Amino acid sequence: MAKRVAIIGGGSSGLCAIKACLQEGLEPVCFERSRDIGGLWRFEERPEDGRASIYRSVIINTSKEMMCFSDFPIPEDFPNYMHNSMIMEYFRMYAQHFDLLRHIRFRTSVCRVSKRPDFATTGQWEVVTESEGKQEAAVFDAVLVCSGHHTDPHLPLNTFPGIEKFNGRYLHSRDYKDPQDFRDKRVVVIGIGNSGSDLAVEISQTAKQVFLSTRRGAWILNRVGDQGYPIDTILTTRMKVFLQELLSPSLACDYMEKKLNARFDHTRYGLKPKHRVLHQHPTINDDLPNRIISGRVRVKPNIQEFTETSAIFEDGTREDIDVVVFATGYTFSFPFLEGFVKVVENQIPLYKFMFPPDLEKPTLAFIGFIQPLGAIMPISELQCRWATRIFKGLNELPPRHDMEADIKQKKEVMAKRYVKSQRHTIQVDYIPYMDELACQLGVKPNLLTLFLTDPKLALEVAFGPCTPYQYRLRGPGAWAGAREAILTQQQRIIKPLQTRHVEEHLSAPAVPLIFKVLGAVAILVAVFAYF
Repeated sequence: MAKRVAIIGGGSSGLCAIKACLQEGLEPVCFERSRDIGGLWRFEERPEDGRASIYRSVIINTSKEMMCFSDFPIPEDFPNYMHNSMIMEYFRMYAQHFDLLRHIRFRTSVCRVSKRPDFATTGQWEVVTESEGKQEAAVFDAVLVCSGHHTDPHLPLNTFPGIEKFNGRYLHSRDYKDPQDFRDKRVVVIGIGNSGSDLAVEISQTAKQVFLSTRRGAWILNRVGDQGYPIDTILTTRMKVFLQELLSPSLACDYMEKKLNARFDHTRYGLKPKHRVLHQHPTINDDLPNRIISGRVRVKPNIQEFTETSAIFEDGTREDIDVVVFATGYTFSFPFLEGFVKVVENQIPLYKFMFPPDLEKPTLAFIGFIQPLGAIMPISELQCRWATRIFKGLNELPPRHDMEADIKQKKEVMAKRYVKSQRHTIQVDYIPYMDELACQLGVKPNLLTLFLTDPKLALEVAFGPCTPYQYRLRGPGAWAGAREAILTQQQRIIKPLQTRHVEEHLSAPAVPLIFKVLGAVAILVAVFAYF
């Protein structure tokens, strides 16, 4: 009899969890509290309790080749950076193709997940759910928590003196939907992460004036990289990771900061932070410098206090304000887990950011509770592939003391590298973390073997973007279409841009011969560095 797995949440992580269970012959039951799939990416006019919320115009900041599920490429005619409606269309295509919807119970909330009395021997859980006012209990052999970490808004009102007497309106970015609500208003947006910068730009199209308040400043990346390629396909390559490891962190930061300042000088625009570019989760925004240079957005320091009608900033300046938008992030919690998994200041001790190390049986895993420097969907998918094989007994976790040592080591590395912030408690680098999971699962691409058997593919794997298909080339869950998907990924990047025919003229080679020779040497060095 197949083991039953409870999946909590029907967003992107929940969908790939269902598929991973089916692939391993498990019986998934997914509980989704709302009426539909999509989680964070499904736009609704009004925020729903317990579910992430986005605004109408949201466009993802990871490109399609980097964010797709590893055995289901996004159609070539879809844009590289997709509007939330197109992301939903892709999710529906994925769910239909793999027949996932029949495993989801919509409008069903999970009230409680507790260990069965015989958990130490069976690893089983009792899951209590509620639908249409009726509660139901069922026994499951394992649980995958896929509820996301953008559900509980962090609204630090106590750190802003005077907000209680402010006569205007204030809201969290989670409640923002449309810029028309701010027409002719003077608005201050607090926070310069991706949400804060996006809202400052969008609101400035209708507001009388927008002020963007930041404690630390930020380095701003553009979605569009060199030669018009998506920036993540340029930055997220195995060769770049290898070269970055050769350089000191300071030199790597120097190089990247020089590139970013070549686009616009962060000091002149009032954005330059005290920290280095690799010490904070990056802010990606194409339009912020344009809105600053046109005066529609004015960058300000942290707010010292509010009065009835204004904000006083730490530099002593005062501005009349009608609306305050708190783009101050999120916290996460798991009230249904009865307290045996505790979150303290957005920190939760999990092995590989997935498994509680102190359970007698490894039958509980958290999926997608990471903040990657890259796309989260392929990471969630690889987490699910590994977790389901552990549930099935095909892979094993190390002893508890080894898991706790790994958790401690990762926490120390994170604290040393990143600015202290609640958004930096679950931070991971895309390729190193994916490879770490892939090694556990046995699906990490073998570069040496590829260079000896398939040099064309090896070059794309080493130098091209590290797309999710690389983790389907070998091992459990290998996909016959992975090689072709990798070799045609450049075509899918370019295809949606070619909406007008333009004659191409032959020009001198972009890469001189000497650099090709050096590149070949670097490949060999990189190959042996991996083994």
